[in-house]
Amino acid sequence: MKRIGILTGGGDCPGLNAVIRGVVKGALIGRGWEVIGIEDGFDGLLDQSKCRLLTLDDVRGILPRGGTILGTTNRGNPFSFPVEKNGTTEFIDISDQVVATLKELGIEALIVVGGDGSLKIAQELMRKGVPIVAVPKTIDNDLLETDVTFGYNTALETATDAIDKLHTTAESHHRVMILEVMGRYAGWIALESGIAGGADVILIPEIPFEIKRICRAVDDRRRRGRRFSIIVAAEGAYPRGGERVVRKKAEAAHQIERLGGIGEYVAREIGTCLDMDTRVTVLGHLQRGGSPTTFDRCLGSRFGIKALELIEKGAFGQMVCLKGREIRSVAIEKAVRKLKLVNPGGDMVRAAEELGIMLGR
Repeated sequence: MKRIGILTGGGDCPGLNAVIRGVVKGALIGRGWEVIGIEDGFDGLLDQSKCRLLTLDDVRGILPRGGTILGTTNRGNPFSFPVEKNGTTEFIDISDQVVATLKELGIEALIVVGGDGSLKIAQELMRKGVPIVAVPKTIDNDLLETDVTFGYNTALETATDAIDKLHTTAESHHRVMILEVMGRYAGWIALESGIAGGADVILIPEIPFEIKRICRAVDDRRRRGRRFSIIVAAEGAYPRGGERVVRKKAEAAHQIERLGGIGEYVAREIGTCLDMDTRVTVLGHLQRGGSPTTFDRCLGSRFGIKALELIEKGAFGQMVCLKGREIRSVAIEKAVRKLKLVNPGGDMVRAAEELGIMLGR
C-alpha cells in the first residue's frame, strides 16, 4: 500500500474540493492507497496533528462546495518562516523539519495544489528529495504551461454577473460604474469578463492606461446619448508613467504587495475632468467564493486523477496541465519561470477593441 499526501496552498478558489475528492476517490477505490490530508498548506507539516487520513466519508458531498476542506494559507513558507526573537521578527529556514515530518508520516509522494508561490516552494522541496506532483490552482489564470487553471471559470462568471447587475443601475442613474476585479499582475479576469459583460472600458496591467483617453471615451459616449459607462479595472492596472496602487507594500523579500485601490484612483481622476457621478464596486473575495462551475468541477476532478497517474509512473517534479481538451503534464520549473500575461497585441485584445471597448491606450 502506498501512502500519499495532499495539501492546498495559497489563496482559496472554487474547485479545490473537486481536486481533493478526485485524489481521495481515485487513490482509495482504484489503487488501494492511503491519503493523508495536510491542513493549512505547508504550515500543516509543522504540526502532525494537522495531518489526517482522508476517507470516502470525508469527501462525500464536497464537489459543489467552494473553498477547501483542508484549509489554506498564502503566507506559509517553510524556507522563510517567521519567528520572534528579542522582540523582532526574523525569517528562518525550517524546511528540514517539513521533510522530516513527511518521512515520519510515511508519505511516499506529495500532491501540492497551488499557484505560482506554492509551486515555487514545491520546487525547492523537490531539491531536498521530496517526491512531488503539482496541480495548478489560481483564479488569476496566470500560470504558464496550462491553457486554463481551475477556479478561473467560476471567478469569470462571478465578475460577469456583477457587470450585468451594474449595467442596470448605471443606466438608471446615468453614472460611470467602475468594477475592480482581481488578477494581480495579469488582466485575464478583467479582459474576459469585460468582453462578456459588455464593458465600455477595460483596464489591465499589460496595457498602462492614459486617464485623458478614458475621460474622452466616456465623454464621447455621453455626447452620443449614452449617459452611463461601465469600466472594468484589474487590480494590477496602472497609469502610463505611474505606479500600481497598493494597499500594502511588500516589506521584505518573502512578502508580496497587496494590490487594491485602482478603482478609487480612476474614479477620482474621472471626477477631475468630467462632471459625471462615479461609483466604485470592489468585487474582492466574492470572486474566490461560491460553488464552482461545471467546468471547474470537471477540470479539478480530472487534474486530481492525472496527479495519481503521474505518481504511479514515478513522474515527480511534474505539474498537471490542460492543453486543448487533453490533460497532460509539464515540468514544474517550466510552469513557474514567469507569469502568463495577456498579450497586448493578441487576438483577445484586438477583438475587444474592434467591439468598441476602450483599453486605456
